[in-house]
Amino acid sequence: MAHMQCMHSSFNGRVTALRPQHARLQSARSPIPAIECKESRIGKQPVLIPSGVTVTIKGTHVTVKGPKGQLERTFPDMCDIIQEDNKLKVIKREFSDPAKRRRAYAQHGLIRSLANGMIVGTSEGFAKDLQLIGVGYRGSVAGKTLTMNLGFSHPVVMTIPDDVEVKVTRNTFLNISSYNKESLGDFAASVRAWRPPEPYKGKGIRYKDEVVRRKEGKRGK
Repeated sequence: MAHMQCMHSSFNGRVTALRPQHARLQSARSPIPAIECKESRIGKQPVLIPSGVTVTIKGTHVTVKGPKGQLERTFPDMCDIIQEDNKLKVIKREFSDPAKRRRAYAQHGLIRSLANGMIVGTSEGFAKDLQLIGVGYRGSVAGKTLTMNLGFSHPVVMTIPDDVEVKVTRNTFLNISSYNKESLGDFAASVRAWRPPEPYKGKGIRYKDEVVRRKEGKRGK
C-alpha cells in the first residue's frame, strides 16, 4: 500500500505494520475535549445552625460563636456564604474563565465541610481517643502539660494547645477533645507519632478502634 509503512524484522522474519503517517498527524492535532465539572452533592446541602450558636458573615470572613468556643476563618472567594434563618448555604460563583470555574466547583464542597466543622465544633465539639499499649507505657496530665512514658530513656513531655483538652483514664487511655477540629487532629497525630503501633507485637499508640495489621515474626530453626 502506498500510504502504509512496513518494517521487516531481521531476526524472526515477521512484518510489523506501522500506523499511516497521516493518521499519526491527525491524532496528534486532535483537540483535547473539555472536562465538565459536576456540582458537588456535599456543597449543595445547607448547614443547620443549632440554637445557642451565632454566625457572623462579613464578605468571605465567617465567625462562629457557640457554647464550646469561637472560631474564625476567611474562605476563598470562589463561593458565596449566605445565612437564611437557621441555615447556612454555600453558593458557588459563576465565572467565564474555565480555570476559575473549575476551582469554584472543586472548592464548593470543601468550603461547606469547613463551615459545618466550625458549627459542629462550637456547639458539640470533637474528640479522639488514644490507647497506650506496651509494658510500662503510661500517661499523665498536669495543667497544660502531657507527660508519657513510652519506653525511652526519658519521659516524653508535650505542651497541650490552648484550645485542646486532654484527660487520662487508667493511665493508658487518652481522651483528647476540642472545638477546633484541625487543632484536635494535629495534636492527636503528633502524640501518636511518638510511638506508632508496630506490626509484630502491636505495641505503640493507636486510635480507638484502629485496626493494626499484624505480621508473623521470624521463627528460629
